[in-house]
Amino acid sequence: MSKSFSKWLLALMLLFVLVLAACSGGDDSEDGTGDTDTDAKTEEEATEEESGSEDGIYSIDDFSPDKTDEGEPIDGGNLNFGLVSDTVFEGVLNYNFYEGNPDAEVMKFFNESLLYYDNNFNYTQDGPAEWEIDEAGTTVTIKIRDNVNWHDGEPVKAEDLAFAYEVIGHPEYTGVRYYAVEDVVGMDEYKAGETDTIEGLEIVDEKTIKITFKEPNPSLLASGMWTYPLAKHIYEDIPIEKMPEDDATRVNPIGYGPFVVDTIVPGESVTYTAYEDYWQGAPKLDSITLKVVAPETVANALETGEIDVVDSFPTDQYPDVEQKLTNVEFLGQIDTAYTYIGFKLGKWVPDDPDKPDGAGSVEMDPDAKMADVNLRRAMWYAVDNDAVGERFYNGLRWAGSTLIIPAFPDYHDDTIETPSYDPEEAKRILDEAGYEDTDGDGFRETPDGEELVIGFASMSGGDTAEPIANYYIQAWEQVGLKVELVDGRLMEFNQFYDRVEADDPAIDIYQAAWGTGYDVDQRGLYGRTAAYNYTRYASEKNDELLAAGASEAAMDIEYRKDIYRQWQELMVEEVPLFPTLYRSVLVPVNNRVTGWSIQTEWNDAFHEVGVTQEDPVLP
Repeated sequence: MSKSFSKWLLALMLLFVLVLAACSGGDDSEDGTGDTDTDAKTEEEATEEESGSEDGIYSIDDFSPDKTDEGEPIDGGNLNFGLVSDTVFEGVLNYNFYEGNPDAEVMKFFNESLLYYDNNFNYTQDGPAEWEIDEAGTTVTIKIRDNVNWHDGEPVKAEDLAFAYEVIGHPEYTGVRYYAVEDVVGMDEYKAGETDTIEGLEIVDEKTIKITFKEPNPSLLASGMWTYPLAKHIYEDIPIEKMPEDDATRVNPIGYGPFVVDTIVPGESVTYTAYEDYWQGAPKLDSITLKVVAPETVANALETGEIDVVDSFPTDQYPDVEQKLTNVEFLGQIDTAYTYIGFKLGKWVPDDPDKPDGAGSVEMDPDAKMADVNLRRAMWYAVDNDAVGERFYNGLRWAGSTLIIPAFPDYHDDTIETPSYDPEEAKRILDEAGYEDTDGDGFRETPDGEELVIGFASMSGGDTAEPIANYYIQAWEQVGLKVELVDGRLMEFNQFYDRVEADDPAIDIYQAAWGTGYDVDQRGLYGRTAAYNYTRYASEKNDELLAAGASEAAMDIEYRKDIYRQWQELMVEEVPLFPTLYRSVLVPVNNRVTGWSIQTEWNDAFHEVGVTQEDPVLP
């Protein structure tokens, strides 16, 4: 795209948003002039003047993931942590049951994985447990360190990890993580209720467990095992289907991490106190206070010192605060996440109809509104995600290409040709597929001549959520497709996922984001039996490639690279969804904080975080 065309497009995108605002009764522009061309130009110029970037566009390569310490930490102190969200956190505070990332942010201070990762997402020997794999590549021995104890003083035992596998694999389990344990020998029979024990689990002694898998899998070396024990002495008398709602999960959650949950204001805040007997040593801080902070107020909360650090700063706000927030240091790196547009192609069929959230599989619907791959591909061609990344995120998000992100450089294949912005190509595809405007209203009908209205679900959150959703709707309108927000508005986080998971028939397409985790294995997101496979796409080729990527042959990294190259190509060909934006994560940290890194949660080093003074540094 030429530079002049790009600037024209950015202005046009803003014009679309302003026109929509006017139609809904809002002002034409921020200053009320109504001159949309001038407003667009002025906003670009202001962004360039306020930022440290000559053209207002930034690169994640200019940021470090590690905080620059400015002094020695004092003894104790409290850290204020902001969970940036426009909605409350759900409060399912156990790794075996939670579903939303906000709950994971709450849990990371008081609980952790038994195994830590390095910067390439491979398991290390540095965590609460050590591990080894046998020569056959199928049996992993995990030995929990002697000084790893639950916060109530009970030792974390091998039976606690075995108990987690037994709960997740049980027919009564209502969560979504069966994919994480299904490869254990005997798990299928256990899930089916044919046996009360799992053959592949062997408790060697109080602190040692052997887990045998059906076949060698390279993911066993890189974040591919379930490593979150469940405190058996607390949960064993609770019915499995009631565990996610029990007080042990929501009111008095327990862990073995560096901090202990003290008090919870449901959905709003959590206070933690230092766990003096933490296995790596007592934390430097006395306490942490976590509170939900709205995206619209996060910058002010950082400026006033209300919070010291956040989970992730809205990148669209960065140019406005880069020079203003002199009391914080912005850290950054490529995020293990991406935003995408998904197409609803079927439904989730549970094994037991009375337990809709339990194990099951996807079933494609040949009559689904979005079943025609030509329609899906045209919608990909119709949107300019490069311009979205520049206009709304100043280059700190950028157009996605394949479903394996750049955070996995060994597997992300940027040579694969994917649809990029070409509205004329989108129109050509739709014309040839028989989508024509037969009644002259400006919108295309189906090849059968029926009205085509596509229900679009997108989440609220931050200043950019609505204008981005509106841009996509306008872009699709430009190629003759009538797309409308479901219920005429954005949905809050919990409602959005409740309706997407339930395959609400009002939703034909949706905009969402994935946190990919640290394992390149795609079965948990796109497998036939993955509850997270929200598009409900399945095919024999997809089954074959996903199985191959986690097979014994895939222990050969070149073979695995080739398999995932083929899988990325298949997803481009089939288009059950398409990535819109790859993402960077920005984390502002108050200058008084020491020892903070974006990568801290990979190796759970929160006990090393400190503060140099009691009060926050102010601008």
